[in-house]
Amino acid sequence: MVVVAVTLIGVCLTVARPVVAAPEASVESLRVEPLPEYPGKEAQMIVVEYPPGAVDPVHRHDAHAFVYVLEGSIVMGVKGGKTVTLKAGDTFYEGPNDIHTVGRNASDTQPAKFVVFLLKNKGAPILTPVK
Repeated sequence: MVVVAVTLIGVCLTVARPVVAAPEASVESLRVEPLPEYPGKEAQMIVVEYPPGAVDPVHRHDAHAFVYVLEGSIVMGVKGGKTVTLKAGDTFYEGPNDIHTVGRNASDTQPAKFVVFLLKNKGAPILTPVK
């Protein structure tokens, strides 16, 4: 009886542990330039840093997004596409209609950093959450 009670208490304590949210990415805008040859459009460069264990929410960019990994390793995927693991020097592309379903640091111990070049509507946000 005592063994059963101790086991149940152990299970309850394990189940009752608080859920810790994954760390969030930091995003820095490097440059935004209007594209006069393409009225209503602009180019924007951002740098994204994923701390260890960082995970992005499902989102879209409503832009052409060109990713270049500077350091570390990241996992990327869009709805209907293949999930890929990228390391420094690798690239990734997302189209304006893609839904970014997977975006995370591949490591729980090392940070990752990448540059994104966006071609988008002038003034549009760089990211729109998708439910």
